Amino acid sequence: MTEFHKTQRAMRTMRTTAMARGVIALLDIGTSKVSCLVLRFENPEAANDVVTPLFRQSAMRVIGAKTIASQGVRYGEIDAMADTERAIRTAVQAAQKMANTRVDHVIACFAGGEPRSYGLAGEVDVAGGHVDEQDVARVLAACDLPEIGYGREVLHAHPVNFALDHRSGLSDPRGHVGSKLATDMHMLTVDAASVQNIIHCIRRCDLELAGIASSAYVAGLSALVEDEQELGAACIDMGGGATGVSIFLKKHMIFADTVRMGGDTVTRDIAAGLQIGTQLAERIKTFHGGVHATGMDDREMIELSGDSGDWEKDRRQISRTELIGIMRPRVEEILEEVRASLDAAGFDHLPSQQIVLTGGASQIPGLDMLAAKILGQNVRLGRPMRVQGMPEAMRGPGFAAMVGLALFAAWPQDEWWDFEIPLDRMGGRSFKRAIRWFRDNW
Repeated sequence: MTEFHKTQRAMRTMRTTAMARGVIALLDIGTSKVSCLVLRFENPEAANDVVTPLFRQSAMRVIGAKTIASQGVRYGEIDAMADTERAIRTAVQAAQKMANTRVDHVIACFAGGEPRSYGLAGEVDVAGGHVDEQDVARVLAACDLPEIGYGREVLHAHPVNFALDHRSGLSDPRGHVGSKLATDMHMLTVDAASVQNIIHCIRRCDLELAGIASSAYVAGLSALVEDEQELGAACIDMGGGATGVSIFLKKHMIFADTVRMGGDTVTRDIAAGLQIGTQLAERIKTFHGGVHATGMDDREMIELSGDSGDWEKDRRQISRTELIGIMRPRVEEILEEVRASLDAAGFDHLPSQQIVLTGGASQIPGLDMLAAKILGQNVRLGRPMRVQGMPEAMRGPGFAAMVGLALFAAWPQDEWWDFEIPLDRMGGRSFKRAIRWFRDNW
């Protein structure tokens, strides 16, 4: 077993310990913001039950929350350790103060790490007359593991489908009678240094990491409704420094990717195009931005008030049409990259073609219509499900990953390391398309 697999198993044990106490902290380490929530679970014993979304909402409550501007993070990865540590400490301490309780364990999510998806398959004979825990462990171990490359770690490894004899589509085969058990597994790998930097940074803040997740994955958990997760849908989480892409089918993530551009990329284009500071560019983007120009926009003038000392330069005006002319090409480029990622995954082979936009940058006016043109699919804007006690300011699309992290913390899906699996074989084959086995087997 690799060191990181041992770390994953240890983190799952820590999560169970924290859940038994009923309080845990969540941390979204983003390029534009660092957010911390302190969650209290009203019924920790029920955390591992299969429950409805309504029960999930009633079972947990936010008792502390804080969001601050991020420091030291670029493209969803830690760039300056000391700055990121300071931002995490500030957010966690403020959330703890609001919750009036100390929290030792945190579960974190991040958007970077250059994720890569693999579809794996395995098959074994059932030892007894019916499937037990050991049979599930053996069939997961029988999956042909790809050569993931040096400096990569497995972040998620979900068994997403089981087949027993000629019955496919089983979510949990344990207890079923049969003779031959097969499984399909989705494995997501990331750059090892990105993960180790997060672990190191959180430990420097005197906190224990009780879990780590891909932002693209947890955003999909909260922004996609149950039918979309079941029938097939893509979640596009447009953050500040990165745009996460995740595809769900049969309530499991079957593909994830990251585009290293986001809302901050658009802000930098505005700052460069208008020769203004990034703070002013962000404010102009938020209040006046868009991607569709009309005749009215020629007459809507935007003040570019600066403080350079040059009166004429500090009192310029531009039309909203000019602003849209700067923003639209970059937004189109981001969506084109997303389209390429979906094509590489074979998204067009899924039974449903629903696409859900979420994340802070998804709030640009007109983005959904532009996305529908470029992605050529049914597109809607997604907001995360409501969690009790969540501050009003944190209920928008920008906090989809944070709400999804709460669901991930309380009701984690089975992962590879939850079973006693012999992990001594590497090598084997990998599929070029992460979704190919769904087309063949489902």
